[in-house]
Amino acid sequence: MPLYAYKAIDTATGRVVQSTIEGESEQSVAAKLREQALHIAEIKISKSTKKGGKGKQKIKPKSLVVFSRQFATMIDAGIPILRCLDILQGQCKDPALKSTLEIITVDVKGGMTLTESMAKHPDVFNRLYVNMIKAAELGGILDIILDRLSQFLEYEAEVKGRIKSAMTYPVLVLVFSQIMLFALFTFVLPKFKDIFTGMNAEMPTVTKFLFGIGDFMQAYWWAVILAGVGGFIGFKQWIKTPAGRYRWDFIKLRIPVVGDLAVKMSVARFARTFGTLINSGVPMMRSLEIVGETLGNLVLSQAIDVTRNSLKEGNKLSVPLTASGLFPTMVTTMIDVGEESGRLPEMLVKVGEFYDQEVEQTVKGLTSLIEPLLIIFLGCVVGFIAISIMVPIFSIVNNIK
Repeated sequence: MPLYAYKAIDTATGRVVQSTIEGESEQSVAAKLREQALHIAEIKISKSTKKGGKGKQKIKPKSLVVFSRQFATMIDAGIPILRCLDILQGQCKDPALKSTLEIITVDVKGGMTLTESMAKHPDVFNRLYVNMIKAAELGGILDIILDRLSQFLEYEAEVKGRIKSAMTYPVLVLVFSQIMLFALFTFVLPKFKDIFTGMNAEMPTVTKFLFGIGDFMQAYWWAVILAGVGGFIGFKQWIKTPAGRYRWDFIKLRIPVVGDLAVKMSVARFARTFGTLINSGVPMMRSLEIVGETLGNLVLSQAIDVTRNSLKEGNKLSVPLTASGLFPTMVTTMIDVGEESGRLPEMLVKVGEFYDQEVEQTVKGLTSLIEPLLIIFLGCVVGFIAISIMVPIFSIVNNIK
C-alpha cells in the first residue's frame, strides 16, 4: 500500500500532528484519521512512495534499546503511557522510530492498547517485542518488561558487534587480496609475457600456465566479473526459495568450524529468547513459536515446530530437542533439570550466557585460524608467481652471458 504524509490537529489537545500512514487512497486515509479524532489539514502521498521506495527507513537497533530503557524509566516513575509516548517521540533522533511513535501515540489516544498499536509496525517492533509488551500489559509490569527488553536488545547488539568486529580484518584482507590478484593477472602479467616473447626467452610449463591465466583474464575479464555477480545473484535467489533456504541452512550446520559456530549462535539465541519470554509471562507454546521465527535457521526452526507438536501430546520439552540431534547434550540436560526443578527460565538464561561466551571464544579462535591461513595462501600465490616470472629471467640472463 502507498504511504501518505499528513498534517492534522488533535481535537482533544489542540496539538499539531505530522506523520505518515499507509492507505489504499487519500479517502481511506482521511477516514482513518477522522476515527482517531484528528482534524485533517493536509494529506499527500509520501515522496519515498513516489520514488518507488519501500516508504520506510530501517530503524537502528541502538535507537530501540534507548527507547525501551527510557520508556521503562518513565513508567517506573509513574508517568502515564500517553505522556511517555509524547516525550519520547519529541526527543527521538531516529526518523524511522520517530514517525512510528507518532502513529502509535495517535492510535493509543484513539483507544488502542499499546500492544495493538505496536503490532501494526512489525518492521520496527518484532513479534518478540510485541508479545512481551502484551504480557506486560496483562500483568501490569510494563516497566519491568521494558527493562528486560532493553537489556535483551542491548546484549543482542553487543554480541553481533563483537562478531562483526572480529571478522572485519580477515574479510578486508581477503577482499583486498582478491582485487590485487585480479589486477595482477589482468594488467601486469601480460606485459611480462610480451617482454619474454620479444626476447625469445624459453618459458617453462608453469610460466606458460601462469601467462595462460593472464591471457584469459585480459580477454575475458568482463566474463569473470559477470560470472561472479551472476553467481552471487543466483545464489541469493536460490536461498530465497523454501527448498534452497532449507538446504543452505543444513549445509551451514555441517561445515567444519563454521557449522559449530552457527549451532552455538542459534543455541545462544534460542535459550536467551526463550528464557526471556517465559520469564516475562508469555505462554510456553507461544514462546516456542516466536523463538522458532527468530533463530534464523530453517532446520532448527523446524526442530522447534516438532517440539511444539510434541508438547501438545504431553511430552517434556527436553525429549524432542534431544531427539532432533541438533542441540548439544548440555543444553537438553539443563532444560530437563529446569523442567524437573521448576526453574526453566533461570536455566535457559544460564545456557544463553554460557553459549554467548562460547560464541565469542569460537569467533576469536576462528579469526586467529583465518589470519595465518590467509598469509599462507597469499604467500603460496606470490611465491608461485615469483618463481614463474624469475625462471625465464634467469634463462634470458644466461643467454646474454
